[in-house]
Amino acid sequence: MAGPNRELSFVKMHGAGNDYVFVDAINQSVVVDSIAQLAVDLSNRHKGIGSDGLILLARSETADLAMKMWNADGSRGAMCGNGLRCLAKLAFDLGHVEARNMLVETDSGIRRVEVLPNSEAPVSRVRVDMGAVHADPEPECLVIDGQSWSFHAGDAGNPHAVIFLESGLSSFAIEGIGQAFQALDRFPDGVNVEFAEITGADCLDQRTYERGSGETQACGSGATVAALAAMRTGRLPGPAVRVRLLGGELRIENMGETLVMEGPAEEVFRGTVQLEP
Repeated sequence: MAGPNRELSFVKMHGAGNDYVFVDAINQSVVVDSIAQLAVDLSNRHKGIGSDGLILLARSETADLAMKMWNADGSRGAMCGNGLRCLAKLAFDLGHVEARNMLVETDSGIRRVEVLPNSEAPVSRVRVDMGAVHADPEPECLVIDGQSWSFHAGDAGNPHAVIFLESGLSSFAIEGIGQAFQALDRFPDGVNVEFAEITGADCLDQRTYERGSGETQACGSGATVAALAAMRTGRLPGPAVRVRLLGGELRIENMGETLVMEGPAEEVFRGTVQLEP
């Protein structure tokens, strides 16, 4: 997994249950043969630390910080709203940035992030400007194993497909259809599949099958796309939507040219792992 024997410090964090192993690549060098394999090893919930993926906190030439992320299966992730909130909190706590407002470079572009005041350690509330988010108001239809599925395609720096259910979300078996979407020619790079149910005048419940990780406790970019899809199809009036996920709640606000996501970022524990040759 690595070159010479050495210890690697990490911080385990989660945003609404969407958990990642964070490595500070500013204060320490990360010398490994394969970051992708490191992500697989550390993400293993039985033989590793356990997480939905690995995120490096790094320096950037174009922003205050950079976020580099890998999914639990070792594939590279372009954007993660929950991970971005946690990274901003970690950077602020470690003193890599002095201001609560910061710019973070991601593979999907630079995002503006704010760690809100009056938070209680180890939990913070963090706001993320999600940039240009797309959700198609017109549904597409695909047939999988003889069953028709209607979904709304979307993008928040990574691809999404939102499926609205009338009821039964809590007991719906999302694993099979989530996996099936990954094999479709329509999504050559895979897709995050959101299953959403309107549960109030300003609220929807959501479960997500994430490409590279399977079902997760939360998906911030998916919550953003699902909220926008609900507003653009007239299911919810907006401009603010509460998205209730398995691991917590996010608030999505439509600001016109962009959407802003607000939610928790929590440190779980810190530790070190021994990297073997």
